[in-house]
Amino acid sequence: MKAQTKDANWNELSEKIVAGVNKALRKLVETSAANDKSLVVGDDQGNFKTVPAKELLKNLPKQTSFPV
Repeated sequence: MKAQTKDANWNELSEKIVAGVNKALRKLVETSAANDKSLVVGDDQGNFKTVPAKELLKNLPKQTSFPV
């Protein structure tokens, strides 16, 4: 029973950390868009490109879930 409680606590902590990172990344994109800046984004293959933050913001869902 202790191990299950410990796992539940770690899962809860992980979810809170991911939610906080998502919130911070969303704020970064919004602030960058407001200042007419661009951001560098990468993909799964290690490629990257510069994207205007305004364009990135258009494509982000309201509740952003970034891959971890």
